[in-house]
Formats: sequence, structure tokens, C-alpha cells
Amino acid sequence: MQKRATIFVSIIFILSLLLSGCATATPATEAPAATAAPATEVVTEVATAAPTVAPTTPANPEIILATTTSTRDSGLLDVLIPLFEKQTGYTVKMVAVGTGQALTMGKEGSADVLLVHAPSSEVEYMDGGYGQDRYLVMHNDFILVGPADDPAKIKDLASTKDVFTAINNTKSVFVSRGDDSGTNKAELKLWKSAEITPEGDWYLVTGQGMGDTLRVASEKAGYTLTDRATYLSMKDTLDLAILFEGDKSLLNIYHVITVNPKLWPNTNYEGAKAFADWIVSDETQKVIAEFGVDQYGQALFIADAGKAEDDVK
Repeated sequence: MQKRATIFVSIIFILSLLLSGCATATPATEAPAATAAPATEVVTEVATAAPTVAPTTPANPEIILATTTSTRDSGLLDVLIPLFEKQTGYTVKMVAVGTGQALTMGKEGSADVLLVHAPSSEVEYMDGGYGQDRYLVMHNDFILVGPADDPAKIKDLASTKDVFTAINNTKSVFVSRGDDSGTNKAELKLWKSAEITPEGDWYLVTGQGMGDTLRVASEKAGYTLTDRATYLSMKDTLDLAILFEGDKSLLNIYHVITVNPKLWPNTNYEGAKAFADWIVSDETQKVIAEFGVDQYGQALFIADAGKAEDDVK
């Protein structure tokens, strides 16, 4: 009897151990399932997050842009340069001078890329081997502005030749930039076409950019030749009206030119080419085509990349 009791107790002890083992096994199999869901959610959020990729900084990140005062004074480069810098990682040092001075900077290797508007001078520059690439970018036009009472009565004349002849005959004040800029070159060409050498107290030379010259013309109640973009950007501060426009001789065409790295190995040709390619890209051309519409009700420049220069009107 005692032996049976011992066997019975042993059996009860073994069964209790087995039941205890089963009770602890159940949480062990459920634990991985309980922790798996949060891990999956974290991975999903990371996978669907859109990374922000900054442009790679170029090996030589600074480029020098020599350009005309009209692209600066009109505000166009205030839009384009930050956009280019943001998209490419380059930093642009802008030097706004007349086209003649910009071309000289290119000849001397003092700039990497040029944005200029004197086609005949540009062709001479390229023929001299100073430029590597030259692309058509945009155009606008020159206009004759002056006092609203129009003392030379140029408003209804038929041609620029008639306009400059009338200004000369009446000795009405005319304000010239006189800075060898693209605008100054165009003005002198128009005087030459009219077979006139402008001289006398009525012919004032500022030696300044377009914005400053417009201000002098306004103060002196004089006429001047200006690009349309700069005038429109400043007209609310000027006592000047548009008095003559639309003649084919008043077309104002801009090109971008990279400086020849074979002449000047220390120039940043890679950066210059990046800027030249960027400014004639479809995306940038759209920005140029829309510039000024919101503020002035009209575009200040017509985008022309990809066109033949003879097709620009």
C-alpha cells in the first residue's frame, strides 16, 4: 500500500511539471507575433518618405558672368541666377557692364561666360578665337523714350532715320550711354545710318548703365535709346514716355558665350558651359518667356533658344 502511494505521488509530480512547461511555452510562441507589426510599420514609413537631394557641389563651384546692365536692371538675373545656383550647386559672381566691356573681359580671361547683346561685335569676338560656344538666348527691342510733350515731334515719324534727323535738327536734348555697351553701339549705328555725327550741348553722354542713363534723361527732359525691359521696370519712377518703337532696326538680340579655355586654361569652362546649357534649356526658356507678365502685363524678353537668328523678329 505504501509502495502504491509512492508511485501515485510520483505520477502526480511528473504531471504537474509537464503542465507547468506547457503554460510557459505559450507566451514564447506568441511574443514574436506581438513585436513584428511595429517593425513592419517603421519600415513602410521609411520606404515611402521622399528624400530631398541637394545638388552635388562642383569641383570648381564659382563662375564669373560678365553681362549687360540691362539684364541686371530689368530684374531678370535676380530671378535666373538664384535658380541656377539652387539647381546646379554653382555660385555666380555677376559683373554688370556694357557689352563692349564684357567682351573685353572675355578677351582678357577675366570672365568665364558672357551674356551680351551686340551681334556684330560678338561675331568678331568669336572669329578672333576668344569664345568657345555661342548660343541664341532671347531678344526684346530698343525703344526711343522722351518727354511726353515730344519737342522733336518724333512720335508719328516713319523710320529711325527720320527720328534721329528730327532730334538733330531741333537740337533736342538726347542722352547717350557712351559706354560702348550694346545699347550704345546700337545708338551710334542709328546715328550713322541717318548720316549724322551727334555733337553739341544738346548731346549728353553719361558713361553709365541703362538705369542711370534713363534717370538722367528724365531729369533733363531728354530723349534716349533704351531696351524695353529696363524702361518698363523703371517707368513708374521716370517722366519719360515711349515715343517711337517697332522699327526692324530696333531689334535687340542676346547671346550667351563661353570663354575659350584653350586661350585661358584657368577659366571655369565646365561651369561656363553648365550655365550656357542651362539658360537655353526648355525649363529656363519658359522662365524667361514669362518674366514680367505678372508685374507689367507683358513679357520683358522673348525666349529664342533653338531658333536661327534670321528668324528672330
